[in-house]
Order: sequence, then structure tokens, then C-alpha cells
Amino acid sequence: MQKPQNDRLRDDTADIPVEDDDRGVMAEGTPGDDAPARDDTLARELEEQRDRYLRLAAEFDNYRKRAARERAEAAPRAQADVVRHLLEPLDDLMRFADLEPSQVDAKTVIEGVNMVEKKLLKALDSVGVTMLDPVGQPFDPNLHEALTTEPAASAAEDHTVSRVFQVGYTAHGQLIRPARVVVKQWNG
Repeated sequence: MQKPQNDRLRDDTADIPVEDDDRGVMAEGTPGDDAPARDDTLARELEEQRDRYLRLAAEFDNYRKRAARERAEAAPRAQADVVRHLLEPLDDLMRFADLEPSQVDAKTVIEGVNMVEKKLLKALDSVGVTMLDPVGQPFDPNLHEALTTEPAASAAEDHTVSRVFQVGYTAHGQLIRPARVVVKQWNG
């Protein structure tokens, strides 16, 4: 009796070894010829990846420490830069302090103080500090501190700054000190 053709196909393919997966194990469960070499390759790759990871972790740790050190050094450097800009006006003030009062008239002292004030404002401006002198501007509670009010002559002057008791300052857009002001108020 002859076997059906389907059985013959099964019998013909039963002798061909088929790999199960990338582990090098044959379908019949016998190890492949390249299994030890493949294990060595995988072990080497694993060690390379581990070494790469450790190097990257060390590099990141060094970067983190360097960034922290640079941040810590930045504030004193910035302060020194500001002081460097203020030294010349300070020197001028010291010269005025050493003048003999009996030999200097009031006009000379006033001119000298105005000159020192201009130098100070210029030095502050060079480091990003600007003065707030808001006379005639609308009152802004984010920049101004109202100390008192006074009557406004018209409704158009309502909530505008009429006088400044103490100027304010900003540095790079950040408020350092608000301007202390008198605000006009329309009582209509």
C-alpha cells in the first residue's frame, strides 16, 4: 500500500534541521555549531555596552559638577563686574570728601555732585540697571508704590504720577525697587 502524498511530504521534511530562534538551538533540541562563538560575541557586546554606559555616567557626573561650580562662581564674578563700573564715580566722591570746605564754594560742590550722579547713572546703565522716574506717566502698581494722592485738575490726569519721592530701579526688566510716588486722583 502506498502512502498518501501529504504523508510523504512530512517524511521528507522531517530530516531537515530548522533553527528555533537566534539562540543557535536546533528544532530537535541539539545545540548549533556556532553557539559558543555567539555567546562570546554577546558577552563582548554586553561588556562594551556596560563600558559605554559607565563612561557616559561618569561624563554626565563631571558635567553636573562643572555646571554647579560655574553657577557658584557666576554671582561673585557678576558682583565684581558691577563694582568695577562703580569705582570711578566712587573715586570722584572720595575726592570731594577730601576738599577743604573753606576753599571751595557751593557752586563747585553742586557741579561736582551732579557730575558724580551722572557717572553713577551711566555706570548703572552699563550693567543693565535703569532708573524709574515716572512723573506724568500712568500709575502702575507693578512698578510704583503710591504714598499718597492729590486732586487732579481733570479726568485725563486721573491715576497719573504727579511727584516722585524716591525713584525706583529695574535691572534687566526685573524690579529692584519700586518708585515711591504721589498719584493724582479725579474726584469729578
